Amino acid sequence: MADRIPHLRKQGSATQLVVDGQPFLILGGELHNSSASSLEYMEPIWGRMVDLHINTVLLPISWELLEPDEGSFDFTLVDGLLDGARRHGLRLILLWFGSWKNGMSSYVPAWVKRDTARFPRIALSDGSTLEVLSTLAAANVEADARAFAALMRHLAVVDADQHTVIMAQVENEVGVLGDSRDRSETANQAFQGPVPDRLLDYLEANLARLGPEVRERWTAAGARTAGSWEEVFGPGVETDALFMAWTYASYVDKVAAAGKVEYALPMFVNAWLSFDTQAPGSFPSGGPLPQVIDIWCAAADHLDLLTPDIYQANFEEWCRRYTRNGSPLFIPEMRPGADGARNVWYAIGQHDALGTSPFAVDSLGVPGVQELIGGDPLTGPGDTPLARSYAVLDQLAPLILEHQGTGAMAAFLLDKTTPRVVRQIGGYELTIALDEVFHFKAELGYGLIIAVGPDTFVGAGSGFRVAFRALDVRAQKVGLIAVDEGVYREGQWVAGRRLNGDEDDQGRMWRFSPYGISIERCSVYRYSSISGTVH
Repeated sequence: MADRIPHLRKQGSATQLVVDGQPFLILGGELHNSSASSLEYMEPIWGRMVDLHINTVLLPISWELLEPDEGSFDFTLVDGLLDGARRHGLRLILLWFGSWKNGMSSYVPAWVKRDTARFPRIALSDGSTLEVLSTLAAANVEADARAFAALMRHLAVVDADQHTVIMAQVENEVGVLGDSRDRSETANQAFQGPVPDRLLDYLEANLARLGPEVRERWTAAGARTAGSWEEVFGPGVETDALFMAWTYASYVDKVAAAGKVEYALPMFVNAWLSFDTQAPGSFPSGGPLPQVIDIWCAAADHLDLLTPDIYQANFEEWCRRYTRNGSPLFIPEMRPGADGARNVWYAIGQHDALGTSPFAVDSLGVPGVQELIGGDPLTGPGDTPLARSYAVLDQLAPLILEHQGTGAMAAFLLDKTTPRVVRQIGGYELTIALDEVFHFKAELGYGLIIAVGPDTFVGAGSGFRVAFRALDVRAQKVGLIAVDEGVYREGQWVAGRRLNGDEDDQGRMWRFSPYGISIERCSVYRYSSISGTVH
């Protein structure tokens, strides 16, 4: 049965999600936090997801609704969500809103909220407590793990054959807000006690692979193999964040482990990202950010992915930080507007992402709401920038999955700050720049290019042009044999217009108009400056 459950596998340098025996590209969208709490409210949303060309919906399952009374589980909502997804041909990724959501504990059941003695909270330096469950209380993690295990056990019964649910997120954007660490008596004792041997062994074994933040703090303090947290990592809020990362990762790993015993879906956690000038506590301290990822890797064996929720402008930099050392990329939250519709291309094409999932997609195309998230008041979800991007990526998905991890694919984001990039694929150097014609220069460009065979490329996107240079020094020049516009239908290329003249700059440039998203197939040849010599 294990090989039939959705699982991860390696293809070259990439990690792929396998569903029903085939690699699967997640063209996802996450709903607003409360949408999936009502089946009636969800009914019109399913069709909008189809219109958006989404194939996977990310939606919360909250502990408070699953286990309203201790030990009594209600799966009515879960079963209704499975039914809705199946009726519309959609997959689901369940977001377990258990002990924490956005650092807070607002989704725990009432019987947990009321019993602060049995289920203790985090304390701040001023002596006050937060409405946040402590990471160091056995009762907290045991209760959460039992509920999550019950959810996975139910899925193993009702979904093991259909695989509607393909992954699970364990908790949501965990970490301490308002202080750099928990200041309760229990936490203080753990902080002043020895750093766990498991973590120290991991640091020693992986020294060459450690991120700079952890490596530099550890080595600056003498690379000690025993001692308290401050003795091993030095004083400061950064060490507080390392400590909290260990406690959160250990807690979440226990929850994930309990779930995997019942139904071993791929599982991940997501991170509320920080800005460089922020101190731990102004963002959730201890969450799976790049500066503490090594701590999470040491503590959380049962998690398959550590994922970023990217709302910041420097999208490319966050993708690079989360793919350090070949780690797989999945983005469970990102902007849903026009910039998000461009960014999905880069994550999938440049970093072999398992997929992408803009947030609040149930608002896309809704009159009066669409404008609030950075879009125009359009007539429907199918007219949105995300729908247009996903419609093309859906056509390309088999080709993308075939070439992931092979080094044959490149993607890019272009603007006034970065008007050109250089990529090397298929034996050529490609200079990719904002498209320009008749003294008009596109302001934005994005897309991906795949080397599909000798001297043959498939590209898709908008607002860019490509010039080729052969990496073989014997061939000094590269010409275009043909450029065809077309579509993919059921994985097969169907050619449309033959592009020439103005559309390929008189044979000098492979061009993609900024007035839409197109798919084009380009073949090239190499020739020397000596007449009669062609390669």
